[in-house]
Amino acid sequence: NGGSTLHALHRLEELYEDKLDNFTILLIHAGGYSQRLPSASALGKIFTALPLGSPVYQMLELKLAMYIDFPTHMKPGVLVTCADDIELYSISETEAICFDKPGFTALAHPSSLSIGTTHGVFVLEPGRVQGIQKELEYKACHRFLHKPCVETMQASGAVCRADHGLESGGDTEMDFVYTDSVYYFDRPTAKRLLAILGEIGTLGCEIDAYGDFLQALGPGATPDYTKNTANVSQEENQLVAHRQKIFNCLRGTALNVAMLNNSKFYHLGTAQEYLHHLTTDVTLRAHLGLLSDPSGLEQLCPESSGQVPCIIESLVGPGCDVSPGSVIEYSRLGAGSCVGTNSIVSGCCVRENSTIPPNTFLHSLCIPGGFVTVMFGTGDNLKYTVPSPLEIHKLRLLGLDFREAAVRLGLKISEHLFSDSGRIRPSLWNARIFPTPRATAEDSVASVLEMIEALNGKSVHRLPHDVQLLSIEEILQHKDVMRMLNFRKQLTEEISQRRHTREKIN
Repeated sequence: NGGSTLHALHRLEELYEDKLDNFTILLIHAGGYSQRLPSASALGKIFTALPLGSPVYQMLELKLAMYIDFPTHMKPGVLVTCADDIELYSISETEAICFDKPGFTALAHPSSLSIGTTHGVFVLEPGRVQGIQKELEYKACHRFLHKPCVETMQASGAVCRADHGLESGGDTEMDFVYTDSVYYFDRPTAKRLLAILGEIGTLGCEIDAYGDFLQALGPGATPDYTKNTANVSQEENQLVAHRQKIFNCLRGTALNVAMLNNSKFYHLGTAQEYLHHLTTDVTLRAHLGLLSDPSGLEQLCPESSGQVPCIIESLVGPGCDVSPGSVIEYSRLGAGSCVGTNSIVSGCCVRENSTIPPNTFLHSLCIPGGFVTVMFGTGDNLKYTVPSPLEIHKLRLLGLDFREAAVRLGLKISEHLFSDSGRIRPSLWNARIFPTPRATAEDSVASVLEMIEALNGKSVHRLPHDVQLLSIEEILQHKDVMRMLNFRKQLTEEISQRRHTREKIN
């Protein structure tokens, strides 16, 4: 996302030149491979549907609504945000979050130390160690830590002490840290970032818009982080050199924080977070008005205060049983179908009387030749790689040792079992386990449900001798976005027609 930020700034400069001196810009990272929530891989996390609004909102609409007041309190510059998080906060009616200081200004949220280990953490200037006076406070940041361990947070002075004034969204720990979400930089700083791109030229490695930019800021910043590659998915030779150039360019730039002391940061970037926030998190459902079935077709039982199923822009046939804790989005469930708990069904057409076991991820995609459905466990780690094909037993598919899973699926274990990126570092992402496209969406889902039965030991799976297998990596390279969007559009129109018919009858 750092490289894409620099590229977007460069394209804006080409298009608008000095007009940018008067522009306020919202830059949203639309979502990369989305390996932790593959249902967002094809179209991007920014177009993730949410169970509210009619037609349903996508994350883009929610972002625009959340930030609607920002431009009037912002000097020319760029506001940077991700596509898979939600920031909710409360401040006085007489206050506003202002982005008007030189350098960077970041929103900061009180969070537990455990949350701090997976986010960016602000080390405030000395003198700010405990007590909260107001819902909105501005402070200078001494330095920024990227996904630090608890010991580093404590040693660096990032840990604050809560008192009775803290409203941190339910956290009960006395010790807390301020974690990152959205940040802004002014127009002069944007020009400095463009100078970095001009000096580097074509980027040949992964640059992070949070860790690599923000760790260079504040008077306490040091270049030590430039050599730390613990959080990099794929290390390249130029990485350290590029980071050092970024550090040298941004060194001395101010990092200000707007501390939102009555706020909550929600991340929906993983399958488990997505399921939890849409089906279990009562607080988020109440704050945003999320619904179990926003279609208005009353396909589910009435709302309850506990865990619920969530149906987003989908049609559920009569007699279907969708367990609490599962999400169905842009799909059709045939009559009498059953979906187990903690499952995600996305873009699928499921035949009548089908059974989808608990903890199952199903996602259908359009590619030339028809439909391909991928299946994983909602707890499977698609980003996890092993050093060589000799260690594929360390991969887990639906909880099974991958070598055992391959045997149950009738797959031949060889170097050809993995697509290009997997020849060196195999993973579930590049494992060729999915048959070539089927003519209909129903056939595609049915073939994958047969695979799941074999993996669960309930049947024997036999592949045709000449079948070609694809990885999700390869499937996405051939995705047909327009057909996928047309499928969604048809569903939305049918739901609208049914709702209109119900309203006329009533």
